[in-house]
Amino acid sequence: MNLKYYSADGTGGDEREFAGFPVFEGSKGRMALRQAIIAIQANLRQGNASTKTRGEVSGSGKKMFRQKGTGMARRGPKRTPLLRGGGVAFGPKPRDYSQKVNRKMRRLALSRALFEQGESGSVLVIEKWDVAEPKTKPFAELVAKIQPNRRVLIVDDQIENNLALAGRNVARFHFAESGNLNAYDLVRFDTIIFSERAINTVLARVNGEES
Repeated sequence: MNLKYYSADGTGGDEREFAGFPVFEGSKGRMALRQAIIAIQANLRQGNASTKTRGEVSGSGKKMFRQKGTGMARRGPKRTPLLRGGGVAFGPKPRDYSQKVNRKMRRLALSRALFEQGESGSVLVIEKWDVAEPKTKPFAELVAKIQPNRRVLIVDDQIENNLALAGRNVARFHFAESGNLNAYDLVRFDTIIFSERAINTVLARVNGEES
């Protein structure tokens, strides 16, 4: 597939072919992509929401009023879910939401996400991320030459300290390392700008060639 390729200073934009870029026909891989995204989102959940049942809240278990003759509701102790301060009926308890996705499905999902973003023109490649100083203005100007106004995922094999510091104050910039990149990272951003070495690493991953 041909992708737009930029020099380290943000100039260029000519198309260059990248061998090994995934290509799909029809809907192959879409269900794997969907399942992988669901699993990633589930794995991000902490699962620590907790409420107390009527057996766990403090208070007497004695019936508050007699059944008849008081004009009050026919309720039981103060721990009932009907009263403020009482227990919660069917409330959440700490639980594990994590889902497991096998390696083959993860690779297929990553390939499909990369293909769809590449087809839409959202995948761009820069020669390298060369940030000499951790200053926001020159780095923002560099990225603006490539993509001036959309949310951008910046991918490199290793996010250097100067690169992270230069872009952390810009809300539309996000960072990821090629070895940890997943399908959800690819589909949730408008533009993905890979360094040349990062795109080669990701292509090796999707083709099963990683070491």
